[in-house]
Amino acid sequence: MPTPNASNLASSSISRRRFIRNSSLALGTAWAAAPFLVRGQNLNSKIRVACIGVGGKGGSDTDSAYNMGGEIVGLCDVDRNTLNGKLRSLQKRARNAGKPEPQPKLYADFRKMLQELEQSIDAVTISPPDHVHGVAAVMAARMGKHIFCQKPLVQTVYEARLIGKLAREKKLCTQMGNQGSAERGLRRAVEVIQSGVIGNPRELHVWSNRPIWPQGIDRPPGEDPVPETLDWDLWLGPAQRRPYKNGVYHAFNWRGWFDYGTGALGDMACHTVNMPFRALKLGYPNVVEYEVGSRFYPETYPMTSRIRYEFPAREGLPPLKFWWYDGNPDPRHRIHRGNFIQPLRPPAEATKEIVALRDRLPPSGALIVGDKGKIFSPDDYGAQFYVILNDDKEYKSGNDHDACKAVPQSIPRSPGHDQEWFNAIQQGKPDLAYSNFDIAAYLTEIILLGCVALRVGENRLMEWDGPNMRSTNLPEAERFVKRDYRSGWEI
Repeated sequence: MPTPNASNLASSSISRRRFIRNSSLALGTAWAAAPFLVRGQNLNSKIRVACIGVGGKGGSDTDSAYNMGGEIVGLCDVDRNTLNGKLRSLQKRARNAGKPEPQPKLYADFRKMLQELEQSIDAVTISPPDHVHGVAAVMAARMGKHIFCQKPLVQTVYEARLIGKLAREKKLCTQMGNQGSAERGLRRAVEVIQSGVIGNPRELHVWSNRPIWPQGIDRPPGEDPVPETLDWDLWLGPAQRRPYKNGVYHAFNWRGWFDYGTGALGDMACHTVNMPFRALKLGYPNVVEYEVGSRFYPETYPMTSRIRYEFPAREGLPPLKFWWYDGNPDPRHRIHRGNFIQPLRPPAEATKEIVALRDRLPPSGALIVGDKGKIFSPDDYGAQFYVILNDDKEYKSGNDHDACKAVPQSIPRSPGHDQEWFNAIQQGKPDLAYSNFDIAAYLTEIILLGCVALRVGENRLMEWDGPNMRSTNLPEAERFVKRDYRSGWEI
């Protein structure tokens, strides 16, 4: 049976045609109506921003909003040291620039912050651990706030569908924090691929050197005292209660745990799959399978895995198979499955020209195999790409290959990833943000299907009905589509 509320969300999911239009054509057209703004807000005045999660990447997201002219009116973090440290750094930044020091209100609970400041803010940045993204984004969206949210946009397929629906209904200006979206190389690669330089794409291979955090482990026994500066209950958020263990979850190691993170796939594919997702016009897959991985543990992602997606024919393109590979290549991270094996990587035959070009396979990358040739991007962000056609002897930079030079520009270049979001708010044009939630929620949902397949189990082919968010042959997949929210944190 469908996931609860799936039918309501399915009817509002964007069509593949609309996605392709937004991801590959010129940006900048406004939606049907101007986005919601706080009553009386003057578009020429400062954008008032509240920041959720201000440590690590959240700290730089807060700084970016301030540097672009935003007025920081609220800061929220469950760790008091992090919260106070960010306030001091903002005020120091202002003093050094000869500006008045910001005086934001400080909170540990973002729910309280949004409720109290609802009429005083225009936008929010959301940068806590993955398991909190969806709850915070949905609450802010329902209030009509513009949103910048770190990747992965949310933690579950259900949350991705819901936040995409809300952003469209509220006409919000949104952006996911996959900064490679602003790279000239990424946008150029989309243009080149969609122009037909490598012919019909047949295969996609994407690999990562993550995890660089602990996973493939059991939950440690016992309990440690919670630091005085940390609100552990608020850190858990929508996840079920468990004892605090020093250094096991907070502040960084949460990524490898099912309850809090999305593993290497959720963490990195929003970057590395971003370019091919757009260029190959990928809609919902009809098959996802966790093909092989290291030893499986009940609460953490495996140390290495290979996941296969199959996409049907779409918009004039043939069916395509996509393989995701993860695992840290450092010998210390080798895994044991009967024998020691290296982390999973694409077949040597597909990557031999890459090895010839660079002397080795880079730690991460994306390879698209077409009828007429291949395109290879050697990093997480798609900033560079190389092309080899069937008659070529070696890869050439996409900037230098004759077949690419004739391809016209069709996608505007970026003033900066964060700046796109601010410009969208100021101009009332959500499509100015290249990774707006119309695109980002779709990308995230498809990526997270790999996490669902992984949880279902190895060598269990999962047939997938995308519009209804359900497996047609493995009903047990349903419990991984939508999380069991702790009381007080439901969406």
